[in-house]
Amino acid sequence: VQGGFVDFDTAIATPDAMTEVRKVARVLGPRGLMPNPKTGTVTDDTAKAVKEVKAGRVDYKVDKNANISAAVGKLSFSNEGITENIVALIDSVVKARPASAKGAYIESVTVSCAMCPGLPVDTASIAKL
Repeated sequence: VQGGFVDFDTAIATPDAMTEVRKVARVLGPRGLMPNPKTGTVTDDTAKAVKEVKAGRVDYKVDKNANISAAVGKLSFSNEGITENIVALIDSVVKARPASAKGAYIESVTVSCAMCPGLPVDTASIAKL
């Protein structure tokens, strides 16, 4: 990483290795690759964390306006693979719904690639999946 290699999707570290990882935080942080205990990328059980990442663990972030942004696919993915990932993300969000939430929990869904206009998705069709 210090030499400029950042061609990876996720960085996983053990707690005692974080002293070394902090040295490259200026490179990893802006790219969203810095290991974090909240996301499960700082753990003593690295084998389990690697298996989860390779299996396609869904990570998403919620901003202050309750918008969720997440990567659900890449150009190399098939249409079915991207659809499965979107359904998995929506299932994960619905399962995380607090019991105190009232009304419609998901108001709208929009899918877009980087630097492109978004395509709205009919939320009624998602409920059927």
